[in-house]
Amino acid sequence: MPELACTHLDQVGDVTPSSNGCEDCLRIGAKWVHLRMCMVCGHVGCCDQSPNKHATAHFHEIGHPIIQSFEPGEDWWYCYLDDVAFEVDGARSWSHS
Repeated sequence: MPELACTHLDQVGDVTPSSNGCEDCLRIGAKWVHLRMCMVCGHVGCCDQSPNKHATAHFHEIGHPIIQSFEPGEDWWYCYLDDVAFEVDGARSWSHS
């Protein structure tokens, strides 16, 4: 069986986190559970367990397909279009403080 892979890594940019928390929740005064960072533009949004699901909303609104966990000690990535979670060898690990 072939290994599942993300076919959108060519869209990954040299990103800088847009915020140290979910930028959309911070703007509206909402709370989040976990954070994800868009690897195309650096948008920091909240996970699907959070009430507002801003990381997925960013994907649906803007179309950027790849996120990386923005949690301490987590290095996984996820591609919405290919519906696959993966790690990238040698990639920088991001997290909020």
